[in-house]
Amino acid sequence: MKLENYYTEQDGKLIFTRQGASDFAKHVAGDFNPIHDTDASRFCVPGDLLLSILLAKTGISEQIEIQFNGMISANTPLSIVETGEEVTVVDDNQKLYLTMTRRGTVRRDHVLATEIAEHYVQFSGKNFPHIMVPLMREQQMMINTDRPLVMYEKMSLAFDDLSINSADVALSDSAMHVSGKRGKVELAFDFIVDGKRVGHGCKTMVASSLRPYCEDAIQDLVDRFNARKQAYCLT
Repeated sequence: MKLENYYTEQDGKLIFTRQGASDFAKHVAGDFNPIHDTDASRFCVPGDLLLSILLAKTGISEQIEIQFNGMISANTPLSIVETGEEVTVVDDNQKLYLTMTRRGTVRRDHVLATEIAEHYVQFSGKNFPHIMVPLMREQQMMINTDRPLVMYEKMSLAFDDLSINSADVALSDSAMHVSGKRGKVELAFDFIVDGKRVGHGCKTMVASSLRPYCEDAIQDLVDRFNARKQAYCLT
């Protein structure tokens, strides 16, 4: 994964185009959420792209906690600000988009960071339909299938061994907590090398505008997702 293919830097600031961010979502993450389409009215840069860049630029720490604060639009210059254990991402008006807190030893290794990020992003891209649909079916609540929107809220990463060169990522647990029309989805995962767990993490996403579960509506959404993916792969 060459991150440089999906963003540019100008005067030390990150710039994301619709095309670059969309290519990352589809080509690297396998994420065909319509909000990452180049012509989407509510276009959003994938959070996993920003996460990957942060790890590559600031290193892998023994413990990392990330809070996502807002959706990133295309062509918004963003600055990475490091202050001790805290890293923030802000625009020219100091609007906060992400806060990352690091603890413990830090290994600044671009190759390792890119490897970890790529494996995590590929895992993350399987959220829908493989993980999300069974959770919604279990809770008998679902997202708005006409305008599906599930956003990052926060995530944590922890590594027991930073001498690794790479690591696979595997789901260890998943849950969906529903409160009225709002739901939180928690996905726990492990970093694994040669069958041994070397770290773990958890990502929390927020789903709004929930409504009673309908199998036909969900199947239609899955069919549309698969059709979009197949069409992209054929181009």
